Amino acid sequence: MTNNRHSHKETFEHLYEIAEGQGGYFTSKQAAAAGFSQKNHGYHVRAGNWIRERRGIYRLAKFPPAERPDLMFWWLWSRNRDDVPQGVYSYETALSLYDLSDINPATLHMTVPRSFQRRKTLSKTPVLHRGSVHKDDIETRFSVKVTRPLKTIADLLAVRTVQMDHMQQAVKQAFQLGLITRTELARNGRIPAAIKKEIEQLRGDH
Repeated sequence: MTNNRHSHKETFEHLYEIAEGQGGYFTSKQAAAAGFSQKNHGYHVRAGNWIRERRGIYRLAKFPPAERPDLMFWWLWSRNRDDVPQGVYSYETALSLYDLSDINPATLHMTVPRSFQRRKTLSKTPVLHRGSVHKDDIETRFSVKVTRPLKTIADLLAVRTVQMDHMQQAVKQAFQLGLITRTELARNGRIPAAIKKEIEQLRGDH
């Protein structure tokens, strides 16, 4: 059931390597690149090898459950026509992923390019924030892209969607854990001076 360019075993191994780094998930284009003919994807679903999560997104049926499968699913959902995920988890979601406050957002928050186009055809579609995120403000957690702690806190202070006691808790913990340093704060030219001043005030202990 595989492309003739690969042996049966090599094709499955290639797909497993891709899925392994994505919590067991993969896209139809990734499966095709591994050597699985597009016309046979349905066969693997019916055979119980794959689980079809959504059009174009699959999961290996026997792969161990990921700690946060929702993160990978929606990250792959944000892919463009070239199959490259465009989303960066941000705002309340990023704050919770760093475990910097007691908030537990019911909805995922993701920053996407302004040109991003995706129909919201599923329930619980992430809240989309449109804009660009500098590469230096991104890191990888749970195998997906997330805004770094300083960027996350600066964004939240700008929109005022999280109570200030939670923001103070987040700022203090971020500095205590070394996730943000005073040098990083001072040198970051992408954060408005007023937000920097507020972060310093929330940090306290001058």
